[in-house]
This record gives sequence, C-alpha cells and structure tokens, in this order.
Amino acid sequence: MQDIKSIKIFDTTLRDGEQSPGASMTIDEKLRIAFQLEKLNVDVIEAGFPIASEGDFEAVKRIAQTLKGPEISGLCRANDKDIDCAWNALKYAEERGRIHTFLATSDIHMKYKLKMSEQQVIDTAVAGVRRAAGYTANVEFSAEDAARTRLPFLAQVVEAVIDAGARVINIPDTVGYTIPSEFGAIIRYLKQHVRNIDGAILSVHCHNDLGLAVANSLAAVEAGAEQVECTINGIGERAGNCSLEEVVMALRTRHDILPFTTRVNTEHIYATSKLLSTVTGIMVQPNKAIVGANAFAHEAGIHQHGVMMEKTTYEIMTPESIGLTQNKLVLGKHSGRHAFNQRLDELGYSLNKEDMERAFVRFKALADQKKEIFDEDLDAIIADEIIRIPERYKLVQMNVSSGSFAAPTATVEMEIDGKLRKAALIGSGPVDATFRTIKKLTKSQAGLLSFTVGAITGGTDAQGECTVRLELDGREVLGQGAHPDIIVASAKAYINALNKLATVMKKKASAHF
Repeated sequence: MQDIKSIKIFDTTLRDGEQSPGASMTIDEKLRIAFQLEKLNVDVIEAGFPIASEGDFEAVKRIAQTLKGPEISGLCRANDKDIDCAWNALKYAEERGRIHTFLATSDIHMKYKLKMSEQQVIDTAVAGVRRAAGYTANVEFSAEDAARTRLPFLAQVVEAVIDAGARVINIPDTVGYTIPSEFGAIIRYLKQHVRNIDGAILSVHCHNDLGLAVANSLAAVEAGAEQVECTINGIGERAGNCSLEEVVMALRTRHDILPFTTRVNTEHIYATSKLLSTVTGIMVQPNKAIVGANAFAHEAGIHQHGVMMEKTTYEIMTPESIGLTQNKLVLGKHSGRHAFNQRLDELGYSLNKEDMERAFVRFKALADQKKEIFDEDLDAIIADEIIRIPERYKLVQMNVSSGSFAAPTATVEMEIDGKLRKAALIGSGPVDATFRTIKKLTKSQAGLLSFTVGAITGGTDAQGECTVRLELDGREVLGQGAHPDIIVASAKAYINALNKLATVMKKKASAHF
C-alpha cells in the first residue's frame, strides 16, 4: 500500500467563480458562502480581488475578520499598489492571510499584453513576491498562462520567486488548453528541473475550456502537485474551473489508484452546491457529476433492478456521502420553528434572528398553499426573503389579466429608491406585459437575453422558479425569482436581475488567470 498523501483544496468560488457572467455577489452573499466553505473544511478560501473594487476589498476584509478556520487568500497583480491593498484586507486573518500575486509568463502574454522581456517578467515577479513577503510568509505566486509557457523559462521564473519568498507556486492552465498527459508532464518537469522546488507547495489551477479541468488537475496530482484550485459547481470564467466536488470525490472514490486524500467534509458538498446556485441563480445541469439532479437517479429497468438488489451495482458512491438525503420531505404547515431552524442549518444556512423570523413567516404562508414542503422550496424562500433582498427596486403588488380574447395587461406597483410608482401596459403575453411595465417604471435600458421557467418540485401546487438574463453595456446578470404564481415569479426574477445589474455596473473590471 502506498502512503496516503493529503492534497490541499484551494477554493476560488468567491474570486474566479464570481467572474462567471451574472455571478456577481454582494458582500453578505459572499460571507454566507464563505461560512459554508468553512463547514466544508476547505484549506484555503480565495475571498476576492481586493483592488478590483471597494466591494471586493470589503468582502475580503470581512471574511478575514470573521472566519477562523481556513486560510484566506486575496488575489493581486505583481505591483506594489495591488499587494499593499491585498494585505490591508487580509491582515485581519494574521498568519492565515495569504497574499496571492500573479504575472503572466507565456510568450503570447508577454508580447501582446505585458509588452515585457523575459528578464523584465522575472524582475517584476521577484519584486512583487519580495514585497508580499515583507507582510507575511504566506505568499503564493501564480505564473499566468503557465500551461503555454516555454518550460525552461517557466522553471527559471519559479526558481526565482521561490528564492524571493514564495511558499506556494501555482501553475495555471489559464485558457484550458492542455490535455492530462501534457499537463502532468509540466508538473514533472518542474519537479525535476527547479533547484529549490521543495521549498514551496506546488499548486494547479485548471480551466475547463476543453472539458478537461478535473482530468488535468488529477494528472497534476499524480505528477506531484500538492494543492488543487477549484470552485463549487465548477463555475468560473468562460467554461468554468475545475469542479471541487468532482476532484474531491474522485480522490475519495478511487483510492485504489489515487493514494491521496483531502480534509474536505464531503457530507457538506450538496448543501454548498445548492447554496451557491441559490445565491448566483446559476443552476446545476441535471446530468452534472456528483451534484446534478440525475447524479443518483436510475430510470432504466436493468439499473433499477440492480440498485434494488445491491446499490453498488450502479452507484460508485452513496448519496449520503455528499450530504444528499433520500427523504427530502421534512416540513409541513404543522411544523414549528425548531424543526424549521434545524433543517435550514442542515442545508447550510446560518441566519440571524430577524432573517430567521422573516423566512419562517414566508414558510408558513407557503405551507398553507402547498401540501408538501421540500428542500428546494426552502432554498427558494431564502433566495427571495433573505439573500435576494431587493435593494434599489422592490415589487409591492401586481395584477395581470390575460385570456384568449383579452389583451394581456399588467399593472405593477414598485418601490423605487424609496418612492412608490405604478404603471400598466399591454404586452403580447402576461410575462411580456409584466416585463414591459417593470422596464417602464425603472427606465431600464437593459436587454433581455433569456427567460426560463421551471417547477421547483413536482405537483401542480409547486412553486414556479424563473430565471432571466439581462445585458447592459456588455455586462450580463442572472436574476432569479420563485412564487406559486409563475407571473409573480417572473416579475421577481426580472427585478432581482435589475438590482444585480445596478450593483455589477459599479464594479471595476478585474483581471483573471
């Protein structure tokens, strides 16, 4: 038996994951996810890019001040201003604060983006690491676009920054270009050719442009990488990042050929996945590995028979191992606060007394309308009542009339910047009329890119869940709303998107791997 080696899990959901179109989060939303990541027991949480905006700085600062378990990382470019800003946010975590600085090393980036020579890149990287090391010994350096960097030069950069004080070296496949055998070879090359490689932890950060982020990360671990950077549900730039749940469960499930482990409490995976979907409005595809709705579903008769006889015939892991309970029905109209609070805690929500009371009132109202309350209904309640608190725009009341002979008409009353406004318009359908009226009231110039409707659970009394994608000046956001009345749910989703858009438009563009 080979010795079991522990692999560090560096979660960048709150930084790289937030850079997914429409996934921008408020400070409170980031803090809620950070608490759940702490329950998940990841080793490092990359809380944001402090220089990017005041909101990002404050989010990193609050997470550094509040969380006590994992290391807290803040991303920064290899320049004095970025590094100083990052430490000012991270210093509250003391020795757990990690300055994560980066600089591109590939020919294409040096020529077209940086306009630097090789020596200038080395000098800049070394100067950045030295400045960071002046604040803390916990310094990580990333060679942006390392996967497309000439290996001798990459080794030269890595050796120089380790000498300068970097204690973690990250090798990103920034554009998801490599295949597993190739990426594993890069890690082996560095292990063999960098004189001081034992002076730092070797990390990898893979993107999923070719659908190989998890495979490349596992190949890197087999080649000697000791840290994997990943995100919940695999969200991130373009096609996303290495999926945390997939790489962690692969290491857990295949101990026969992968003698590695992690500190992750896998029983919190499902709750973390659901919380992120609720916060961002980005739903998980049904056939997504580990956390998709169909991941443990069996429809084929042969499969069903096999699972009834012995689960391992068609299940290589148990639903319980990721925190997915078999019986989702837990509450009804006769349930009290204790059962309600306990179930929310199990789902990963930590609410204050005021938020809990508001959520409970909404739960009781829904329970009077529905016979059965499912976990998905609770997620929707939290999304509408707590996480998705309207900011600039708030729906007060609405009425829609429609039919085969009547022109669809929506009358909407909203609170906008604290003032009540009301309007009515005709549309081609009830949803179109509703959106037109809201757009008139808010004077929004945003374009509607997509609109989707689904039932949160089964049955004709199920809550409807709507998602809209809006675009303005190249910025895209997702809005989400839930309500037993699908038209009201549509209005909630549209208004939610407008509130998110108002926040996103204030944020500065941030760099990425």
